[in-house]
Amino acid sequence: MSFNSFGHLFRFTSWGESHGPALGAVVDGCPPGLTLSEEDIQPWLDRRKPGSSRFTTQRREPDKVQILSGVFEGKTTGTPISLMIENTDQRSRDYSEVARQYRPAHGDFAYDAKYGLRDYRGGGRSSARETAARVAAGAVARLVIPEVNIQGYLVELGGDAIDRTRFDKAEIGNNPFFCPDAEAVKRWEIIVDKARKDGNSVGAIVECVATSVPAGWGAPLYAKLDAELAAACMGINAVKAVEIGDGFTAARSNGRDNADAIRPDEQDGKAFFLSNHAGGITAGIATGQPIVLRCALKPTPSILSPLQSIDREGYAVEVSTKGRHDPCVGIRAVPVVEAMVALVLADQKLLHRGQTGR
Repeated sequence: MSFNSFGHLFRFTSWGESHGPALGAVVDGCPPGLTLSEEDIQPWLDRRKPGSSRFTTQRREPDKVQILSGVFEGKTTGTPISLMIENTDQRSRDYSEVARQYRPAHGDFAYDAKYGLRDYRGGGRSSARETAARVAAGAVARLVIPEVNIQGYLVELGGDAIDRTRFDKAEIGNNPFFCPDAEAVKRWEIIVDKARKDGNSVGAIVECVATSVPAGWGAPLYAKLDAELAAACMGINAVKAVEIGDGFTAARSNGRDNADAIRPDEQDGKAFFLSNHAGGITAGIATGQPIVLRCALKPTPSILSPLQSIDREGYAVEVSTKGRHDPCVGIRAVPVVEAMVALVLADQKLLHRGQTGR
């Protein structure tokens, strides 16, 4: 069985390869009557598309989305929504030398081990190009959860972290790194430029916060909200770790310091939390606080620097990957993480409504 679908009630299936004629997604389970057009999806794709700055791959793709089904007279019909994005700037010849070689840290060896063949042109399905389909599907998911705000940004690049005392939300959209710290942007420009010049790459950490998520979304055991979010984000290309709230830091804390104390709000008497170490989720269920998660992305594996590997026949080789690649794949991962969070929350909203009727 091949797993190319994600979700329970709100579900999407992505299709296509990096160097095929097109890629896209089929979104199923979207409620009827929602206003939807290409213009509602395109801004999110524009944030992810390649070639937008010198710090990302110079592959030039407009990433224009087409809605092929599931919408009539500007409204969703409740039937599957098919989304297509054409590939227009493939350069498959760049990969001719690695057609029979395995790029270390890439999916080449694992794909060959599983299927006995692989699409070496840009990595096929293992390429980050596939995430365009997720962003398109995530744009539809956002329509299902208008009450929720989702904001992603980079907090670390190449081992260099932001200064949270300089956190400026307005700065996130003013630079190509989705960075909330203007001083960090200056340092990151140098780090990425050096990595590209050296034929190398660097990793990054994306933080994503979802606010106004109603308390109660999620499930206590096998569909825990934090587990669903972690699975969604671990399924993003190059993500190697996901943490919710304090994450690994919680393991170095103690029960008294880690507890999120609760008091009655002085105005309405509702629960008021004095901290948010749990990241807005306890027992797999949303508490109503901001949901906070972070994703660690490894350095881009396709680099010019020669690396030791083997070919399909088992002979020792040195692999140097030519072509156009992101020196830091984490930069364009920000809108992808946002999309996966939106997809999970839309799904959880429908699951919650189906079980509780509200």
